Amino acid sequence: MSAARVIAEHHEGSRNFTSDAAQFMSDGALVAGAKMGHGTVFDELQKRHAERIFRVAHRITRHREDAQDAVQESFLSAYVHLKKFDERARFSTWLTRIAINAALMKIRKNRVSREVGVGDAADAVELSDCVPNPEEICARTEQKAALRDAMAKLRPTLRNVVELHDLQECSLHETAEALGISVAAAKGRLFHGRAALRRTAERRTKRSFLAKK
Repeated sequence: MSAARVIAEHHEGSRNFTSDAAQFMSDGALVAGAKMGHGTVFDELQKRHAERIFRVAHRITRHREDAQDAVQESFLSAYVHLKKFDERARFSTWLTRIAINAALMKIRKNRVSREVGVGDAADAVELSDCVPNPEEICARTEQKAALRDAMAKLRPTLRNVVELHDLQECSLHETAEALGISVAAAKGRLFHGRAALRRTAERRTKRSFLAKK
């Protein structure tokens, strides 16, 4: 079910501002009205921010349909959790963070699907000199699993930067812009994220070495 349909169903029977009035209200006033049950005000927030949120999602996913899905999921999540929104922050900032997480989640799901697909295809191909042997396939699978585990243990602020810059190959400027932080902050988080991944890899290698002794 789309975000628009869910929101529309919740709007039935709610008190409404006119659409004309909502256009001239600030984000803060619209959020306050939406929390009080006024139906049309969230529609205005969605219209107001949809294009920018799509750009954020598309910059991350680099795929139009995935970006559109992420936008739908972002507005639905924002609507469902609106009462938890701290109005001392900007609504646009909060919504952007939701969109970034939705886009990254879309990437992670696609990545897992591609890995499963490749694995299924490999099973269907007869082993030959040009196909990796079972030991190599196993080693690569373990490496991918280890990377996923190490990434999952990173703080979200570090994980998002590493995913965008190292896995999605966004530039530092693009990464900073997508996350709404400065280039210097993105560079710092990338450094700490890579360092944490390195430490995790070193510990894993050491455990593997000791286990073989």
